[in-house]
Amino acid sequence: MHYVQINRLSGNEDIKLPLKMSELAAGFDLHAAVEEPVVLAPGERKLIPTGFAIAMPGELEAQIRPRSGLAFKHGITCLNSPGTIDADYRGEIKVLLINLGQEPFTIERNERIAQMVFQTVPKVEFVQVEELSDTVRGAGGFGHTGR
Repeated sequence: MHYVQINRLSGNEDIKLPLKMSELAAGFDLHAAVEEPVVLAPGERKLIPTGFAIAMPGELEAQIRPRSGLAFKHGITCLNSPGTIDADYRGEIKVLLINLGQEPFTIERNERIAQMVFQTVPKVEFVQVEELSDTVRGAGGFGHTGR
């Protein structure tokens, strides 16, 4: 079990804290802490506040991901997805949304806008070498196996 501290920011007492919508859900839904409705025009992007900040242990990261229903029904998704919240960040969690749909989309206060999933971050140390080991794939990338 990992313990993550959460701080509801002043003026956001009515905003729901991150919430799992089912027992086995991987992500915690995030709610918009906008002061008034925000309209996202097609192709427009905006940074949407959530009204809280967190402190998590160093072995965790939080990933901000789109909500599938918003993406499918309205074309609303997250840029820089998944967005990474580092363990040493203490500011308000904000969600960078974009409207890839064809109609304007209005974000209301307390509306579910994204989800936050926690992942463990392994400790990694680079070891410089003169040459890497061979594999069947080699340096093939970006579509080298076909469509």
